[in-house]
Amino acid sequence: MSDSDADVGADTDVPFHPRVALASLSGEADAEWARDASGEAGLAFLGGVAVDEPTRTAAERMAADRNRDEFLPDDPVAFVADELGRLADAPIDAGVNVRATTPETIRPVARVCAARDAILEVNAHCRQSEMCAAGAGETLLADTDRLRDIVAAASDEGATASVKVRAEVSGVDLPALAGALDDAGATVLHVDAMDSEEVVASVREAFDGVLIANNGVRDREMVREYLAYGADAVSIGRPSDDPVVRARVRDAVDDWFADA
Repeated sequence: MSDSDADVGADTDVPFHPRVALASLSGEADAEWARDASGEAGLAFLGGVAVDEPTRTAAERMAADRNRDEFLPDDPVAFVADELGRLADAPIDAGVNVRATTPETIRPVARVCAARDAILEVNAHCRQSEMCAAGAGETLLADTDRLRDIVAAASDEGATASVKVRAEVSGVDLPALAGALDDAGATVLHVDAMDSEEVVASVREAFDGVLIANNGVRDREMVREYLAYGADAVSIGRPSDDPVVRARVRDAVDDWFADA
């Protein structure tokens, strides 16, 4: 898509600046990681944090069987509160990516996020077999009613609700799901486009809130492609700890909106 065809984002009020987010990294995305990116990113998603018994058991298995990094504090809600407290004076907004299977188990952490003006992001993205078997992660993409209920519970507790989703999941109509999540109270949608970057345009048509595009965000070309499809912001995944990448992405985003 050429710049002349750009949607330049929807008519949305993006609450963070610069319009660069850092995507959560399992067991690595903590307050120190977020603080280090202040100035180059406007928002950092901590986590993911498993907050109920099924997801914590899955995370424990993932850590033990495959040597994955996972956040496994004794009290996940207190852990979230502590990590957000560490960012209280940092010049970067915070979100928390949360793995949960039911609406009720997300409520306590939603209250913490609401009290600290942090975004609560429901993880409908993780594709690890253990997490999917627990009924969390991308399994939620095919269970619209349950995902809507989880989002509504977070919103009911006063939290700004985000959902991280992924494209290319068999049988999932992502634009239709985006519309349903909009109705349920999600105000942010964080889309991992996988290898289907153009899905961002379809989701944009269905979702009225803040749309963050993710996957392969490392350079000016990819930044401009996602923003041309209508994303309000982009997020950096694996290279989020690389200041060179963060600065390059921020410059590209700033240039795009200056031109627009």
